[in-house]
Amino acid sequence: MKSLTITFIAAIFLSSCKGIKTENETGDTWANAEWIAFEQLDDSMKVVPAIEGSGDNLGDKCVERSVVPLFRKKFDVTKDIEHAEINICGLGHYELYINGEKVGNSFLSPGWSNYQKRCLYNAYNITEQLKNGDNVIGVIVGNGFYNINRERYRKLVVAYGYPRLIFNIRITFKDGSVKNIVSDDHCSVSSSPITFSSIYGGEDYDATLEQASWNTSGFDDLSWQRPVILSDSIGELVAETDYPLKVMQKFDVQEILTSRTGKTIYDFGQNASGIISLKVKGNRGARIRIRPDELINSEGNITQRSGGGPYEFNYILKGEGVEEWQPRFTYYGFRYAELEIIEPENAEKKTEIVELKMLHTRNSSPTVGSFTCSDTLFNQIFELINWGIKSNMASVATDCPHREKLGWLEQAYLIGPSMHYNFDIHALYSKIVTDMMDSQLENGLVPDIAPEYVPFKGGFRDSPEWGSAAVIIPWQIYNWYGDKEVLKRAYPMMKRYVMYLENKAQNHILDHGLGDWCDLGPEHPGHVQLTPKAVTATSIYYYDLQIVAETAKMMSHPEDYEKFIRLSEKVKIAFLNRFYDDKTGVCSNGSQTSYAMPLYTGILPEDDEELVLNNLISSIRNNDYALTSGDIGYHFLVRVLSKNGRSDILYKMNNRSDHPGYGYQIKKGATSLTESWSALSDVSNNHMMLGHLMEWFYSGLGGIYQDTNSVAYSDIIIAPKPVGDINWVSCTFKSPKGVIASNWEIEANTFTMNIEIPKDASAKIMIPEDYKNSSFEMINISGQTSIDAEITDGVFNLESGKYKIIAKNN
Repeated sequence: MKSLTITFIAAIFLSSCKGIKTENETGDTWANAEWIAFEQLDDSMKVVPAIEGSGDNLGDKCVERSVVPLFRKKFDVTKDIEHAEINICGLGHYELYINGEKVGNSFLSPGWSNYQKRCLYNAYNITEQLKNGDNVIGVIVGNGFYNINRERYRKLVVAYGYPRLIFNIRITFKDGSVKNIVSDDHCSVSSSPITFSSIYGGEDYDATLEQASWNTSGFDDLSWQRPVILSDSIGELVAETDYPLKVMQKFDVQEILTSRTGKTIYDFGQNASGIISLKVKGNRGARIRIRPDELINSEGNITQRSGGGPYEFNYILKGEGVEEWQPRFTYYGFRYAELEIIEPENAEKKTEIVELKMLHTRNSSPTVGSFTCSDTLFNQIFELINWGIKSNMASVATDCPHREKLGWLEQAYLIGPSMHYNFDIHALYSKIVTDMMDSQLENGLVPDIAPEYVPFKGGFRDSPEWGSAAVIIPWQIYNWYGDKEVLKRAYPMMKRYVMYLENKAQNHILDHGLGDWCDLGPEHPGHVQLTPKAVTATSIYYYDLQIVAETAKMMSHPEDYEKFIRLSEKVKIAFLNRFYDDKTGVCSNGSQTSYAMPLYTGILPEDDEELVLNNLISSIRNNDYALTSGDIGYHFLVRVLSKNGRSDILYKMNNRSDHPGYGYQIKKGATSLTESWSALSDVSNNHMMLGHLMEWFYSGLGGIYQDTNSVAYSDIIIAPKPVGDINWVSCTFKSPKGVIASNWEIEANTFTMNIEIPKDASAKIMIPEDYKNSSFEMINISGQTSIDAEITDGVFNLESGKYKIIAKNN
């Protein structure tokens, strides 16, 4: 069947969720559309905010399964159509059909949000799917984060209400007239064959309950009921501008295993976010039960220990030839799937699995980067990190695709520099900014997760290294994409957050939160073990103040600029007095994070930076180049070493598999980045929070990064750093200006580099140290001509174009 491509339109902020206007208004978004539902949840049964955990203390709340409803409305078209568009929102998520054809190819639309403040809607061009005569709109609406009941696994329990729908089809005819088809009490509604659906618990489908052709004009819906018209309070409708989630890749079964206890286990070979796709034939009433997992235990069995369980896909056959099914409103992180066939009593034939696939789902932000090199392990590490990133790109940047699926904020800004080299995350990160603005408390706190469905306790709600995303991400978006509007929109949030931190500080020192989460100490990973919380919290506080001050200057708020600069100096003095020995250059207790984070944030005396850097390098060497930094500190460690030309240290730390780290995870069989450096089986094995080495692959080995004052890659630096036995790198990055390429190889004392500089940009080329004094030849590849450039100490400038540079040692 034909699918139409979703049209994303600019965000529109409406004065009310219903947006009621007259049908004759031009440019009308909602006309007289109303929120409709199969049933309404009584206010006394709502659970908002969510409750962490099982919710078993909620009495009779969130016990019953909500009906996953089918909506339909029949309408006629009697004139020639010029254009037809639908605006639609179904909460938690919807699938839309026009005349039996699915519209678009998105998954879990719309994206999730703080439903009390804003609900996202989508716009589709449906001109080609309408016809003269009878037409039908059909919609299935599932739960998502809008309703999570107390069944199977759940990280939290929440009930904003039961699934609900609003839509407006606006048809413009060739004679200039307009007709609106809206959600109202003239629609019909029925229960769907989806008998259970939970973002955390899985999905069940009973094909014996199907109503054939329910979304076509010939269907008889006399047995259906009229919808409930909703008038309860809900957030305003805002156009979704992020890329939708989609099925991005399909995996065939690599091996079918039998566990020691006789279970049938399908291995897809890759741990990824997604769902299954099933083809089966057999007995009516037979049930296919599928339990996904990212790991199997020593007996070869599924345990769901690391991802949370029970989580299941269940399909009941209708017994009519080959049947095909895939879940609509849930997903999980998995590599393996246990499959069980439960036959009905007195079955005369055997139910047969025809095909089982894994469908990888994620945010469809375009890929903009590529990296490969001569080192096999580094290529494997790149893929390991990339799968951790891809599996956690959803409507938010999640921590894991199974157990939590929440937008933990620290990883968003820490892994962002790596992500932006690989994907166009402008829209996704702009949405994260909006989510943070919607989640900010009256006192200025930005909680650790956004949207904040559940208020966690202690450092899991209030940790400076997490909340600082409210300051750093808007600045990153401006730096990467030149988007000053996001920075302007976010400035009030940024300012309020640092003022909150000012109020929390004791003598300008912050000493609360989670610290360097999951660092590698003697205990089980989780709470910080090696670095005082005050070091990381106060360092990031100082960094925030510098960013907010610079933003204030840019936004013409001179009083704010002066205020935050003065405050940052007080924080700096307090930090140095408490944590820095200016005679020895030792920071705090001398952990990797204690050195790297203050170095990068600029809180140390500039004249002492070389001394402190040398102390950091000595501590790494003395620890046999072993990683110890955690979620927070490792980002800054990579940046400090790369910025200061010590890629050789990063190479030695990461080009190994004998100590917990990337290579160690791969050696243990990981195919996506794990939550712990040691790839422990009792924590997530699909996380992106430790993937900071990817940035170094692009900016260090590939050598592609921006000059200090550059915005949106207008002034580029290409400065590759050959290390170890790596003798070639191929690296490309599609920046906002265009493609930047850095492809180099070393052979027979000759360094050859092929580079590309996009239009309207310039680049400073920096030849590696070992070839600075070589004889040079430069060729403009486009014109196939040799060029002259002024070279000083291996550095020269080039304008846009494609070039080959050959540096040969005599």
